[in-house]
Amino acid sequence: MFHDAMPSLALWIACFGAVVLGGVVKGTLGVGLPLVVVPLLSLLLPAPKAMGLLVMPVLLSNLWQSIEGQKLREGFQRFAGLLVGQFVATIAAIHFTRNLSVQGFNMLLALVVMAAVGMMLLGTSFNIDRQKERWMGPLVGVIAGAMAGVSSLTGPILITYLLALRLRREEFVGSISIIYLIGAVPMYGAMLLYGRFGFSEVGLSCLALIPMFVGLQIGRTIRHRLSDKVFRHLLLSLLVALSLLLLMK
Repeated sequence: MFHDAMPSLALWIACFGAVVLGGVVKGTLGVGLPLVVVPLLSLLLPAPKAMGLLVMPVLLSNLWQSIEGQKLREGFQRFAGLLVGQFVATIAAIHFTRNLSVQGFNMLLALVVMAAVGMMLLGTSFNIDRQKERWMGPLVGVIAGAMAGVSSLTGPILITYLLALRLRREEFVGSISIIYLIGAVPMYGAMLLYGRFGFSEVGLSCLALIPMFVGLQIGRTIRHRLSDKVFRHLLLSLLVALSLLLLMK
C-alpha cells in the first residue's frame, strides 16, 4: 500500500515544486507562471488539466501585481485596444480549437513556446514609439488572444511587445499584469465552458495558491535587486530554457 501511494505523493511534490518555481519567476519578472508551470505540469498531466490547475494562481497573482503597480487606470487607458483585440481573439481561438486532442494540445504548446524565442530576439532589436503603439496594440492583442485560445500562453508576444516599448522594470511588471488579468478572465471562462478542464481542476487550483504565493514573495525580493538590463536578459533566458525543455519532451 505504501508503494501504491508513492506515485501520487511524488506527483503532488512535483506539482508543488513546479508552482513554487513558477511563482518565483512570476515574482521576479512579472511573467512566467503559466509559461513555466504549464510545460512542466504537461510532462506529468494532460495539457488541458495543467491549464486548469493554474486558474486561481494566475488570476490572483496578476491582480496582486496590478494593484502593487498602482497605475491601474493608466494601464487600462494605454492598452485598451490591445485588451479588446485579445478578448475577441481568445474566444474565437478556443471555439475553433475545442475539438483538438490532448496530443494536439501538447504539440501546439511546444510550437507556441518555440515561437517565443524568435519573438523575444526580435523584440530586443527594435523600439515602438507611442504613434506606432496606437495600431500595433490591437494587432498584438489579436495574436496574443489566438495564442491564449490554443495554449493559455499569451506571454511570448506580450513580452516582446512590452520590451519593444522600452518600459522600465516596475512599469513592465505592472503593465503586463494588468493585461494578463483582463485576458485571463475570458480565456479561462471559455475554456471551462468548452470543457477544456472542469470545476475539479479549478477547485484544486485553490490549493496551488499556497506554493504560488511562496514563490511570488521570493521572486519579488529578487526583482528589487535587479538592474533593468539584467531584467531584460532574464526574460529572454526564460523563454530559451522553456523551448529546450519542450524539445526534449
